[in-house]
Amino acid sequence: MVTPYNDSRGKKEQVKDMFDNISARYDLLNHLLTFGIDIHWRKKAVSCLKPHSPRILLDVATGTGDFAMEALTLKPEKIIGIDLSDKMMDYGRAKARKAGAENIVEFMTGDCEQLPFANNTFDAITVGFGVRNFENLEKGLSEMLRVLKPGGHAVILEATQPQNTIIRHLFSFYFVRIVPMIGRLISKDARAYAYLPESVGAFPAGSAFVERAMAVGFREVTWKPLTWGACALYLMKK
Repeated sequence: MVTPYNDSRGKKEQVKDMFDNISARYDLLNHLLTFGIDIHWRKKAVSCLKPHSPRILLDVATGTGDFAMEALTLKPEKIIGIDLSDKMMDYGRAKARKAGAENIVEFMTGDCEQLPFANNTFDAITVGFGVRNFENLEKGLSEMLRVLKPGGHAVILEATQPQNTIIRHLFSFYFVRIVPMIGRLISKDARAYAYLPESVGAFPAGSAFVERAMAVGFREVTWKPLTWGACALYLMKK
């Protein structure tokens, strides 16, 4: 199992500490390291939910709330963002206040593998670059399935490795050599942005992830690569 700090603590505790450590620079680095394309990825993912007009949404591993805020374009009644790191969500709360949406977007601290919600609660679930941080992927997916209403949809964005050989080599050089260096300089956390390419490399992406999602009970699971395969968009239904 790939973990941020490679010490004796469990992955959840390490992930929480990592995001607490980099929370103040997380948004800056996200936009900088993806050249702002992450904004387009979230718009693309949210557009997948538009035909279904979800009213109650859950944003799993919400972080600073960018996915939750983008989901406001769906005009839902309620969005709940849940994450291990309260420091990350403090930035999300500030975004919601600035947008005048604090009555719609709520942030709560919690374990994404033990969601504190009743069965069949949400019309839709979003996850942005969070599932590879799960300690137990199947457990996290099963919990998402449990709290999703029958017929509801989950949309997931996750970093991945391009399939094209030339692009993969260029991506690998940037992701393994450049990203950790920039991340270390700006975030002051030497491990956080080294963990990023390590966790992406270890994650069961593409068709392998589709198989995992279907194994826990999701159906109509599809995926598509975005931006030459640097990101994958997964759409699934309960």
